[in-house]
Amino acid sequence: MAPDRRTFLKGLGVLGAAALVPGCATSTSSSGSGGGAATGELALQSNLSAEQAKAAMEKLVEAYNKTGGGTVKLNTVASEIFRTQLPTYLTSANPPDLYTWYAGSVANSYAEKDLLLDVTSVWDTMGNYPKSMQTLSTSAAGQKIFVPTSYYWWGMFYRKSNFAKWGVTPPKTWAEFLAVCQKIQAQGIPPIGIGLGDTPWVASAWFDYLNIRINGAPFHRDLLAGKGDFTDPKVKAVFTRWREVLPYFDPKGKSFPFQEATSALLGGKTGMFLIGTFFADSAPKDALDDIDFFQFPIIDPNVPVAEEAPTDGYFASKKAKDPEAVKKFLTYLATPAAQELYVQNSSGTAIPANPDGKAADTPLVAKGKAMVNSAAELTQFFNRDSSDALQPTADAALTKFLDKPDQIDQILKDWQAAATKVFKA
Repeated sequence: MAPDRRTFLKGLGVLGAAALVPGCATSTSSSGSGGGAATGELALQSNLSAEQAKAAMEKLVEAYNKTGGGTVKLNTVASEIFRTQLPTYLTSANPPDLYTWYAGSVANSYAEKDLLLDVTSVWDTMGNYPKSMQTLSTSAAGQKIFVPTSYYWWGMFYRKSNFAKWGVTPPKTWAEFLAVCQKIQAQGIPPIGIGLGDTPWVASAWFDYLNIRINGAPFHRDLLAGKGDFTDPKVKAVFTRWREVLPYFDPKGKSFPFQEATSALLGGKTGMFLIGTFFADSAPKDALDDIDFFQFPIIDPNVPVAEEAPTDGYFASKKAKDPEAVKKFLTYLATPAAQELYVQNSSGTAIPANPDGKAADTPLVAKGKAMVNSAAELTQFFNRDSSDALQPTADAALTKFLDKPDQIDQILKDWQAAATKVFKA
């Protein structure tokens, strides 16, 4: 049975007044600086508000608190509120101690403002994490400022039973993708789902994938880092290709968030959805066996294949009142056991960052891991390869494009002007 709107919105969590007040849980200094038993309560601010993810976080914190190594209080905030409030949390006089968030450029942007705790000593205990994870977790100043705990992949997700019913098979090339869209649409189903209401950043996935398929990952990363220009003809070529599939997008998808777009996909009201595996946290477990994905179609076979594989984890405030207690908790989070505990209690689609951590033993996860491992390049996601500050600019530009594709020249001009302001700030 396809879940209804209420089921999905329940997963967003209840946002109380305390969620908007940084430092609502307090901590006190530990006795000594050698990492002894924490004597206070660490405040962990989490954006993992979907029902299964939130439950998994609660299990993780409960397990740590039982170890006797310290006490952590979890405060879960609806993801979109968290995103907009994070700068306020970090710059407040009494901020929360720890945060769930993202590795890479977005973490470094906060480190450059001297807001994050140096956790290099935690990394000294973390063993054989791959170099790619180390790089993503290191600031421009050379400090480790992030502890990765999981990564996931993006893809074109669909229900196997619906594809079978509609007589279509997963495409590999752009031409095959267009043919699949045409066949699904001919049966009265919008081929491509999208959820932009309250989650407009979902559109960035289309920009990311089209750009890395057409222009390659190095061009994409440079553009997002302020080293390129959104008025470049290469960028316009992305939107020229995107216009080819605009007629296949679900017109209702502009008005509801990705959780409801997930509901539409599971209910057979749309055919495919370009999304990250986190969407499964809002899906009933009995539907997971029927969910599959295919790689975003190849457009230019001469461009090295890149995939979006965002890395999630934790960073801490430089103002944390008990830095040694924070580092002790982060050391726990870096272990295979802690990461496996989270995976087992969530939707199971995330992959532990610790190489010794075991991912869920499902065909879907094995397929996703294989796709990521075979990629020539990996990107994170728009804001993670750029900054949180540029994401609202992208949201406005891409939403306007979907509504008014004929205005693309002005849209790109405005986008570049806004990007210039962000990178000069």
